[in-house]
Amino acid sequence: MEYPELASRTRGFTAGAPRAVTISADGARVMFLRAGGPQDPANRLWVLDPNTGRERFIADPARLGGSGVDRYAIDSHARVAVLTVGGRLFGVSVPTGEVVELPLAGTPSDARPDPTGRRVAYVAGGALHVVGSDGRDGVLAGESAEGLRISWGAAEPQAAAHFGRTRGYWWAPDGESILAARVDQTRVEPRSASGGPAAGAPTAEVTLHLLDLDGGWVDVHWDRETYPYLVAVHWCADGGAGGPLITVLRRLQQHGLVLAVDPRTGETQVHAELADPRWVEPIAGTPRHLADGRVLVGGELAHDGYDSRCLFADGTLLTPPGLYVRRVVGLIGGVDPAAGVDPRAGARDLLVEATDGEPSEQHLYRVRTAIGAIGVDVRRLTGAPGWHTAAVGGGLVAVGAESLDHAGTQWSIWRGDAQLATIRSFAPPPPYAPRPSLTRVTDRRVPAGVLYPGQHVAGRRLPVLVDVYGAPGRQEVRAARAAWLERQWLADAGFAVVVVDNRGTPGVAPSFEKVVHRRLAGVALADQVEALSALAEKHPDLDLSRVGVRGRGLGGWLAALAVLRRPDAYRCGVAESPVTDWLRYDAAYSERYLGLPDDGTDVYAHHSLVEAAAEPPVHADDARPLLIVDGDGQVERLSAVLRAMGRPQVLLAIPASDRAAVLRRELEFLRAQLGG
Repeated sequence: MEYPELASRTRGFTAGAPRAVTISADGARVMFLRAGGPQDPANRLWVLDPNTGRERFIADPARLGGSGVDRYAIDSHARVAVLTVGGRLFGVSVPTGEVVELPLAGTPSDARPDPTGRRVAYVAGGALHVVGSDGRDGVLAGESAEGLRISWGAAEPQAAAHFGRTRGYWWAPDGESILAARVDQTRVEPRSASGGPAAGAPTAEVTLHLLDLDGGWVDVHWDRETYPYLVAVHWCADGGAGGPLITVLRRLQQHGLVLAVDPRTGETQVHAELADPRWVEPIAGTPRHLADGRVLVGGELAHDGYDSRCLFADGTLLTPPGLYVRRVVGLIGGVDPAAGVDPRAGARDLLVEATDGEPSEQHLYRVRTAIGAIGVDVRRLTGAPGWHTAAVGGGLVAVGAESLDHAGTQWSIWRGDAQLATIRSFAPPPPYAPRPSLTRVTDRRVPAGVLYPGQHVAGRRLPVLVDVYGAPGRQEVRAARAAWLERQWLADAGFAVVVVDNRGTPGVAPSFEKVVHRRLAGVALADQVEALSALAEKHPDLDLSRVGVRGRGLGGWLAALAVLRRPDAYRCGVAESPVTDWLRYDAAYSERYLGLPDDGTDVYAHHSLVEAAAEPPVHADDARPLLIVDGDGQVERLSAVLRAMGRPQVLLAIPASDRAAVLRRELEFLRAQLGG
């Protein structure tokens, strides 16, 4: 069996690897999902005792009538877990392993126990349900009417896809009430492919409500006309203090507010303002209350030596220049002599994922928040090169480490500087150990990587395949083996694979990201072409007379645009499920980077593949061949215009889920156009 089929069968060589790692608030239990391996893909729920390193699984999906645990959630101390298995809902006593099926009124989503473990909430049929301690299911909030599209307790598509808010309800720390979102999408037309509003269309009306379990109801008040986007919600359950905190943004996302919600009245108070003439980029995991009651907010600084994403506590800067904070994992409590934490004072330190100088790597940092600390106090916790993620609870930290030196994500459990345990992985080893050459090129120090065939002999010129994404919100040049496996298969077919993170992608600095505002197409293409030339100077085996480009989604948009606008640099392209017209893409994403469609400029036309395809080639041989993989039925207009203009194309209708078939057809096309 070759790579495409192996990767499909093993879920990208992750079947059997631990995932969804969480730690109880007291640090007594580590929970995670793990399958038995590539031949046993059913996820089971496991618990690890950090003091002994002993693992045990507490829910066998085969006995519950399902093919695997779809997802789980725990109460604060991980005494109760709630599992979704094959559309059914189960409650599990973690200490004893006792399993009870819970009553349902439909297919459940986002089932969560309250922090005390007495009740379970879930969403079904657009309504928010609560199963009480007596086992009875009741609707806490829901409504239905002909022609209305209203839901309670679920995040609208835009929030999940573009703001990172995947939830629509939040338990109070005492488990006696719920903060719930009501989403009305009745006016949302036209709609994008994801189901949310397209650029320029009316957005969903999102409101928040504090719901007591005994029927009481309080509306949360803010200026929703001015700030329609609910970006983040946090109601402390991890050692901090205070009521709910929310972040709201204006439609163009150039201004936002961090608001404290009074849970008794629903009134809000402004804690911080967020502003940027391009767009505001909140930091994941913020806002939140610290143990002493101060409010943690993420922001950006671009003066006095700063060009970074920073953390502030009531206006006091907590992080140093150059540290690019990506996510606040949580508060660290318990005893840690190395960090000087007094356990009686609660969790004073933050655990964050961040980058310091090398964008291909992500490390874990402990950030001191104590009042009276002299200056900024930050300590890096991970030493080995690579990409690190984490979970935190009590005084424990679970570290997930990816690297170019080993396969998969290796999970270890730490208390302070002492490693207590590791979580075993049953994932199959991939057939490759890629060793890309990672570098920074051009005077803008654009991150890039070059990957050669495994048996490459220096001096042999190779056709070049540029594997691109290039749009904001995601970076491709990472020091993690998993990011390069598919690329190694392509390289071994006879290509030098090149990856470039142009300006607009995250990980370098806010100024690097935001220069693309309203001109993403021009900046991204210029950076890609310049980086390719700079790499050829360092890697003389790159044959720039034979360059192809491929991408998926927004990467497919940039790949197709490269072939249409820069035929001098690219001989052919592969665009898989490309975004053909930003007017038909999600409003929250399109408008953040391009502005409103009706502002009188031609920004949207300049970024449209349909418009670019309608431009006649300057020379006949400038019409470069393009393979379009139609994985979502969104490319008909583009294909029709290409055909009308006589531009060569191959339209391939294969579901995106059939990854092996897509890869093989792409390789066949690239070989025909570039050799290799």
